[in-house]
Amino acid sequence: MPARPNLLNTPPYEIEQVIKILGANLRTARLRRGLSLEDVAEKAGVGRHAVACAERGKPTTSIAVYTALLWVLGLTPQLAEVANPDHDDEGKTLARAREGVRARQPKGLSDDF
Repeated sequence: MPARPNLLNTPPYEIEQVIKILGANLRTARLRRGLSLEDVAEKAGVGRHAVACAERGKPTTSIAVYTALLWVLGLTPQLAEVANPDHDDEGKTLARAREGVRARQPKGLSDDF
């Protein structure tokens, strides 16, 4: 039986790139605010190494670390928009397709007595 790919050791290229971009964006935000790794780590409640790993886009870094860094940098409102179902056009299209079509239209009220 072939071995299953390990997401943390060999993530798909697209995932790897998105995580690296997120890390680079976090680093840019930290530097623009004039904060050191130690400053951000202390405020986030993590070690300096965890912040450095997140900024490098290391896939084994916990989502909690990324979320804490976004919080420290004041960027959590942007996180709330990630995977927002209102912006999921494909999901909405698929849901509408599953709803089906009514066999007959509901009868309206008649004023004919």
